[in-house]
Amino acid sequence: MNSREYYRPISKEVLSDDWGLLTKHEFELLRRNGEWQRQTRETYDRGNGATCLLHNPQTDHVLLTRQFRLPVFLNGGLHSMIETPAGLLDGARADERMRKELIEETGFEVDTLTHLFDVYMSPGSVTEYLAFFKGTYSASDQTGDGGGTFEEGEDIEVMQVALTEAMRMIENGAICDGKTIILLQHLFINTLLKRA
Repeated sequence: MNSREYYRPISKEVLSDDWGLLTKHEFELLRRNGEWQRQTRETYDRGNGATCLLHNPQTDHVLLTRQFRLPVFLNGGLHSMIETPAGLLDGARADERMRKELIEETGFEVDTLTHLFDVYMSPGSVTEYLAFFKGTYSASDQTGDGGGTFEEGEDIEVMQVALTEAMRMIENGAICDGKTIILLQHLFINTLLKRA
């Protein structure tokens, strides 16, 4: 079944076009029972992105960042979020953009990244998907301090955390970012499978 067989657009209205594009859509959707239902939804489009977890196999540490996130602060009062480095693609290939983000945010430059999968993080309202990557790093890969760019309002703390401690931080709520939890659990599960 192609999209025209179950989706009929009626109208769309741009509500905001600032940092991202917020659009109100009115449409008809074919339900499973064969009836058409009129619906209204809003979508937020800011482009697609990429995220990456770097792991140091010698020390069993992972490279994470901590920064202020306004939506999280407004919703739950958290001063900062611990996350994997990430950024918008802005027309670049996902692996190229991710390498630049790693240098910008963490100060580490790595050659090889492995693409794992693409994930829609909030499909009910946000059009963005994230390309997930993994890679390895060592102390010799550090070429700068990281911290992000002042022009983008970034003030990023770089953290090297033992993988076992990062897993505990998920358990106790210190890490509550979806993309970060997915990547940490992916690494932890694969580490256990290799040891088994």
